[in-house]
Amino acid sequence: MARAHALAVTSREPPVFSHLTAAALHGLPVRAPSSAKVHITLPPERPGARTLVVRHRGDVAQGERMQRHGIHFTTLERTMADVARTAGFETAVCVLDAALRPVTAPRPGVFDAAAAEALREQVRAIVHRSAHGRARASRALRFADGRAQLPGESVSRIRLAELGFAPPDLQVAIAGPADRDYFVDFGLDDVSAWGEFDGERKYRDEAMRSGLTLEQVLLREKQREDWIRGVTQRPFARWKWEHLRTRDTLGARLASFGIRPA
Repeated sequence: MARAHALAVTSREPPVFSHLTAAALHGLPVRAPSSAKVHITLPPERPGARTLVVRHRGDVAQGERMQRHGIHFTTLERTMADVARTAGFETAVCVLDAALRPVTAPRPGVFDAAAAEALREQVRAIVHRSAHGRARASRALRFADGRAQLPGESVSRIRLAELGFAPPDLQVAIAGPADRDYFVDFGLDDVSAWGEFDGERKYRDEAMRSGLTLEQVLLREKQREDWIRGVTQRPFARWKWEHLRTRDTLGARLASFGIRPA
């Protein structure tokens, strides 16, 4: 985002940022190899090259561009289409999940399947205007699910599929004490188990602890997990980023809890 701002203020004509740079400007998680380059889209007739810039040739209609703080970039739907067509599968799924989330799953326990499909159709219509990357985009759009709340959950779904698990249910509500619901990231119904991506931010970030101490948060998490295991009589596995490096690292982690694909 800083590089995009730098290019914008040093360019004679305002560039239209697109692809992964537009995703970052929309606040979407860009999980990709570290690169110093920013992405812009230019009409085919525009000449020239510039270091540290990836130039995509194409037209961006007026209705597919927006402006914020003097920065021009592609709209959410156009950005989703461009990322789905050109990025690697993991990168695209993380971006698409996050883009779908506010529209289709704004909070745990809420899922608007019709809104999700409507947004996918808008993105597909943009994808099909180009001959490049249609199959790649179709695969990523089919897999994307706005109920995944973090990039770690998006990558977890990919690893679970690679291991051969059936598509898990996401953000599963389980009746808890005092008329409150607990939500679990993954319901592995084909093997009668629960799974959860355990990011460290909810423990380390004071803003996410809602005024609780680290000890109080850990105790609350233990009580929640004990309740879910006891009520459902299912094994409950947690994993971190280090377990998502490959299919096999997650498989070994799950196997240590007695959870294996059917």
